[in-house]
Amino acid sequence: MNQAKKIQITIWASLLSVVFCFAQKKQTEGDVFFFQYEYQKAVQAYEKQLFEGTLTKQQFLNLADAYFETNNFEKASEAYLKIYDQDTLMDGHHYNKMLQSLSKSPNAEAKEDFLTTITSSFPKEVKENIEFNNQLLQEDSKGGQLDYEIFNLEGNSPQTDFAPSFYNGKLLFSSGRQVNKKLRYEPGNEGYFNIYESEIQPSGQIMSLHTFEALQDTDYHKATPSFSSVLNSVFYVVSNTQNGELSFDSNGKNALSIAKQTIGGSYQLLLKDLSTSFYYPFYDDANGKLYFSADFEDGYGGTDIYFVYTNNGQVMSAPINLGPRINTSGNEIAPFIFENSFYFASDVFYGLGGMDIYKSNMEGEDFGIPINLGEQINTEFDDFGLIIRNEGDGLLGYFASNRPGGKGKDDIYGFKVDEKPGLKTLTFKGEVVNAHRTSNVVPNTVVSLWDMDGNMLAQTTSDEDGQYRLEIPYETEVLIEATKERYSRYIKRFKQEELDALQNNSFDIGISLYDDLVEEREGQKVVKMDKFYFGTNSIQLTDEIKEELNKVVDFVKAFPQAQLRIETYTDSRGGSSTNFRLTQGRSDVIKKYLIESGVPARNILYSIGYGEDKILNNCTNGVFCLESLHKQNQRSLVVVLNDNVLYD
Repeated sequence: MNQAKKIQITIWASLLSVVFCFAQKKQTEGDVFFFQYEYQKAVQAYEKQLFEGTLTKQQFLNLADAYFETNNFEKASEAYLKIYDQDTLMDGHHYNKMLQSLSKSPNAEAKEDFLTTITSSFPKEVKENIEFNNQLLQEDSKGGQLDYEIFNLEGNSPQTDFAPSFYNGKLLFSSGRQVNKKLRYEPGNEGYFNIYESEIQPSGQIMSLHTFEALQDTDYHKATPSFSSVLNSVFYVVSNTQNGELSFDSNGKNALSIAKQTIGGSYQLLLKDLSTSFYYPFYDDANGKLYFSADFEDGYGGTDIYFVYTNNGQVMSAPINLGPRINTSGNEIAPFIFENSFYFASDVFYGLGGMDIYKSNMEGEDFGIPINLGEQINTEFDDFGLIIRNEGDGLLGYFASNRPGGKGKDDIYGFKVDEKPGLKTLTFKGEVVNAHRTSNVVPNTVVSLWDMDGNMLAQTTSDEDGQYRLEIPYETEVLIEATKERYSRYIKRFKQEELDALQNNSFDIGISLYDDLVEEREGQKVVKMDKFYFGTNSIQLTDEIKEELNKVVDFVKAFPQAQLRIETYTDSRGGSSTNFRLTQGRSDVIKKYLIESGVPARNILYSIGYGEDKILNNCTNGVFCLESLHKQNQRSLVVVLNDNVLYD
């Protein structure tokens, strides 16, 4: 078995798997080897059963997994595809393994063929994650990455060393180096994991290694520490025990729990279930949330990242899944937060291979698109458990990897870098709303981002609640556009200062429905206004009239291609020629006001006074009428001449 797979087995056998006992169930030899993580022996035993015709569907899936764990990706992909064709036991997590196998087999193009058949079933967030990271990794291959100084820690052992954590200026980490010679963790062929403490030198290297004595003693696993300076406590995982011995559920499973040890104080178990293991706790001092990984049945794939609300470390809620923006059909582990960025590791199929480290911008309760940190930090092997802090003029960080050239199975690597890892991005998010209706959202609106050269950077469609979200690599200037049939076109230019102020805030887009702004009057489409009246024999615009005319200004801003005709009428009182001159003056003053208020003169094709030519009732010359009836004939209309062209 090669070095990479030895490490993968150790990691998953120890932190993403559990110890099984099958005394109550009749198992085949292949099953025994498989659940003891001896995958090469499991392959041989299962292949013998396959030849004999005694292999069950579940065992055939186990065989596919055993091929995967022993790097036989060609056979793994063939087995997964056969299982998929039979539509039997495949779930999202196995789809992820199948896609990884296909990408590493001689028939790598089959991955893209298979993706084409299932992409439509992916959540929207997953599709965006795939597209964004594929583009990002292609750009990274052309250069322009951060300049990392990466170094292997001198304190690494021939065993598994992983899960670094800062602790009062020191470094804690987990290791499989054997302390108790009488107790050995057979699946990993090393000791049970223990937590070690070390001094950090100015170079980033560590010295003065020794076991971390501040934790309650146990003969079994203690691993993946996370220190809270606010609570002066360490959160970590431990093997479930009772009276000092491993405890098992009814199926013979020994799981991992999350413990909290106050330095120099009390110890308590926070999250424990005999059948569910918890991994990689991280306590956020800023808000009291406790993050961790677990493989619950309602997850998206393998292990997902969850959080619980706490009160000073005391669990106060049920686990809450971080959702499909973070969690995938693969395994997500090792959460860490630094300066409003959420770092974690995932073995999702669109990474570089194995576990990759990602960064997601935190947006209140939401997350941005997880960004692969790219080559150097990530490799085709397993890279996980990143932590980082400010150090001098730059940053100091650590992570674990089983890349070639290390001292043991997993090694801890340090790195120094001038800037925070992870591509800087811009995020636009919010609601598309009807600008002329209160609390009325607009679904199915196309929202686009453009650079200043007219290249589209990203595009999405608002959902049924009017919500939209776009995230792109950082730009110093962009245009945002929103369009929908029969609605106004929204477009706005953002410069760098505005963009920086916008981040982590919502930006709502208001667009206008054409039918809300026009109405049918006298057999033609006109801009919708409340009726207004000029003073007797006056062409003076009152504030009331200006308020109504501002609706025309807004209409033209919303629909700048509109062609208008201003029509003004009066009643039959007074001389005919006088009324023509009066209404023409009123139309002209309306036109003048609209142009001064920002309506382009080219939009107003005609400005006409019709005098008393179009009386709407019987109040013609010589007929006595009430004042209210005469006022029906006093009116001004702004006609949309190209209504049938704008929207037929």
